[in-house]
Amino acid sequence: MLIDSHVNLHAPQFDEDRDEVIARAREAGVGLMVEISDKLTTFEATHGIAMANPDIWCTVGVHPHEAKDAADLTATTLIELAQRPKVVGIGECGLDFHYDFSPREIQAAVFRRHVAAARETGLPLVIHTREADEVMGAILKEEHAAGPFKMLMHCYTSGAELAGIAAELGAWFSVSGIATFKAAEDVRAVIRDMPGDRIIVETDCPYLAPIPHRGRRNEPAYIGHVLDKLAEIRGWSAEEADQRTTEAFFGLFDRIPRSA
Repeated sequence: MLIDSHVNLHAPQFDEDRDEVIARAREAGVGLMVEISDKLTTFEATHGIAMANPDIWCTVGVHPHEAKDAADLTATTLIELAQRPKVVGIGECGLDFHYDFSPREIQAAVFRRHVAAARETGLPLVIHTREADEVMGAILKEEHAAGPFKMLMHCYTSGAELAGIAAELGAWFSVSGIATFKAAEDVRAVIRDMPGDRIIVETDCPYLAPIPHRGRRNEPAYIGHVLDKLAEIRGWSAEEADQRTTEAFFGLFDRIPRSA
């Protein structure tokens, strides 16, 4: 089963043809999608997409870019929203020191509240991390010592050291279209060492379209290109890559029934 573990179908890039994009995904063999929350002001749209489609589930959370507008966010708020039907994860949340759209200390504080919500609900934490390896590694180790939680290092493009720390703590990793980019050999090198039973795939649409669609709007129908590249990088057959990533997906997002 093709599964896209990270879509942003609520994004304005899909306002003109959202239903057609979803239909094309199904025609391409995509059986499940996880619609990702990036801020609470759009959560109703995110949740509405999941509720309107039997093959789409969703998360609740605040992206680090938006943390400055959610400085007063509490874990309790996230926990309450996570009780809604079809909410299967906490996030996308984390640290982004590349753009620094939110002050770093606020990013870290808001991220820790997501960790608390993931720990309390048992839902997996969808983590965004960019150019913040040292701080992210320290927070993950500290928070995990306080109480374990499931986590996904989404669209992982950070370094091998942080990947090793996260893997030791039991993290899953998702591979995106970046793995297909010619200049991304450093990303592929890290993918080769990821735990083989904890790798899933994503488009992160509308961003990061894989080759041969690079430069265009990304959509879930393109997830097969990512899966094929993962198979090539790991030396797996197409069937093995499909089976491994499907098993890993349901191991992580365990609130989604296998019959879905």
